[in-house]
Amino acid sequence: MRRVAQVIAVRPEKLDEYRELHRAVPEPVLERLRRCHIANYSIHLLGDRLFAYFEYHGEDLAADLALTAADEATQEWWRRTAPCQAPVPQAAPGEWWATAEQVFLME
Repeated sequence: MRRVAQVIAVRPEKLDEYRELHRAVPEPVLERLRRCHIANYSIHLLGDRLFAYFEYHGEDLAADLALTAADEATQEWWRRTAPCQAPVPQAAPGEWWATAEQVFLME
């Protein structure tokens, strides 16, 4: 299992919209994530930062993320959520959610 933590900014004027969108994530989006071996997915808010965490239980994260990105329901979901978000300065070129480095783990 691989743990993935990511960070992105939320536009302050879109915060209520972002919260509302996540009260009813479309089931096809959630099902695609499950089929791509993603579990225990959560998003947390602190100030203007969103922190996402999920556990990947597959063999090829890049391939599964590509399947997710190609999914029509997910693409529509992203069209709705993207206006609420902005990459953080630490994001690599072309990276939307910046991947955080794990520096500690207690199991």
